[in-house]
Order: sequence, then structure tokens, then C-alpha cells
Amino acid sequence: MPKQDAVEIYSRIPKTHNCAQAVAAAFEQQDLVDDMKSCGGGRAPEGRCGALHAALQLVDEDAHRELCREFKARAGSEYCHELKKEFKFPCQECVRLGDMLARKFMRGTEPDI
Repeated sequence: MPKQDAVEIYSRIPKTHNCAQAVAAAFEQQDLVDDMKSCGGGRAPEGRCGALHAALQLVDEDAHRELCREFKARAGSEYCHELKKEFKFPCQECVRLGDMLARKFMRGTEPDI
């Protein structure tokens, strides 16, 4: 379970983590943090939101479809550029949502928020 809050990590000044790295760092997955360095700003595979991409790396593959479905239902899209331009969904909220859904699908229950 995460020991830090992904939004706090993402919001630090000076900026040390992109959206994907912040979600991974909240779960203290340093190897994944390193892997996610190039996945912020719409650069995750297929243009997917980096925070969502990191969350998917943290859960079992059998939870991917449902995690993506719930992310899209709450944010409007899975894709960074659509989230920013079409839906005006802030990156900080993507990080919050990616963190929350990773926790939910890791343990199978809705987290308290």
C-alpha cells in the first residue's frame, strides 16, 4: 500500500516527478518510477494518461479493463491530450484518480477519499 500521497509527490516544488512517476512513487516502486520517466505529458504508450499507465503497472492484468473503464468514466478519457484539451481534466486530478484506482484494484475495495 502507498506510504505517500501521489498528489503531494506530483505537486512538489521543485518538480521532481511527472504524473506517472508520482503514482509509482506513492507505492514506493523505485524501479517503476525510473521506468515512468518518459511517460508524462502524453508520452505513455498509445498516448494514454501517464497516471493511468502507472496505475495499470501496479495492478494485476485481470484488473486492467475495469480500471480503465472506471478512469474513463470519472475523467472522460484514457488519453492525455483528450483529457487536457477536450475535457479540461487537470493533471493533478489524473494523478489523484490513478493513485486511488491503483489502491482500489490492488485490494479490491473502494478507498476512503
